[in-house]
Amino acid sequence: MENLNFVYNLIGQNWLAILVIIVLPLVFVLLYALLAILGELKFASFFQDRLGPMRTGPWGIFQPIAEVVKLLQKEDITPTAANKMLYNLAPFLMFTGAYSAFAVIPFSQYYVPSGINVGLFYIFAVGSVGVIGIVMGGWASNNKYTILGAMRAVAQIVSYEIPAGAAILSIAALSSSLSIQEIIIQQSGWFWNWNIFGGPGGFEKIWVIPFTAILFVIYFISSLAETNRVPFDIPEGESELVAGYHTEYSGMKFAFFFFSEYANMFIVSAITVILFFGGWNSPCGDLTNGWFGGAEWWIILRDVFWFVMKSFFFVFVQIWLRWTLPRFRVDQLMEFGWKVLLPISFICFFFVALWAMVR
Repeated sequence: MENLNFVYNLIGQNWLAILVIIVLPLVFVLLYALLAILGELKFASFFQDRLGPMRTGPWGIFQPIAEVVKLLQKEDITPTAANKMLYNLAPFLMFTGAYSAFAVIPFSQYYVPSGINVGLFYIFAVGSVGVIGIVMGGWASNNKYTILGAMRAVAQIVSYEIPAGAAILSIAALSSSLSIQEIIIQQSGWFWNWNIFGGPGGFEKIWVIPFTAILFVIYFISSLAETNRVPFDIPEGESELVAGYHTEYSGMKFAFFFFSEYANMFIVSAITVILFFGGWNSPCGDLTNGWFGGAEWWIILRDVFWFVMKSFFFVFVQIWLRWTLPRFRVDQLMEFGWKVLLPISFICFFFVALWAMVR
């Protein structure tokens, strides 16, 4: 709880402070989702040499709000043959799994909603809740396209969680901690202390840099598969499955699936930043710590800026790849996960763990 002293000093250590700590991530998710939807539309149009939405507000910037209002006005339909309880529960369960991960996301050294010492394990655990929502929605819809999409999603996520887990465990071994805050603190200073460059240390860390760089690539590829983004969007393959596991959903329930997808995009990007790119640390070290007398509000603003900007960069890369790469076939996806990423991730894990023991 000591990470939240700024919030408590500002509001007071009472129920209002706790409420603000809980609500802030939700407000951030909603605003970020609107921005990500706008970015998806505008970047897609740019990559395809067209204008994209231009009528709703100046340059079409209010288009995401129009999309949300449209979905709120749509009729909420439940198929007659569906399992109604599970069908209605699935989108909320999926969003709950995505939102729960924000409990340990450290936007700043002074703002961590829950600074538990097993934050990496917690994120890896709550990420499985979204899989339950996908399976539940696909099966409860009683539609051949939704069940096929759900089966593909489960096979894909289970396959790619193993190399992603190996990458996470490698960084945990390198940092000797499962605490997200501790992993970020160890990367303090200039950018060459980030784990993508072997973590803190001298010239001798050159031996481990290739392995941490490969682990970053493995985790980022696996994160694309876990969030069903191109080229791993097989569970939602429009040319094959209409819309995949959420084919039968409409209205706000349909919107919850998309909010969850965009929330997961930010979460995996944030984990990438935490594990490999220094979290909220500035690339230029502590040069700006003394600005404005080292006030807490300044340090929070600086930390949040760097953390969000780094995470947004990887969200942009995910959007970029969607409009650049073709979709894998199912057999290609499974072969790439089990025969390429998995053995390479275990080899890298072995050498990083060995380096952590002997350094």
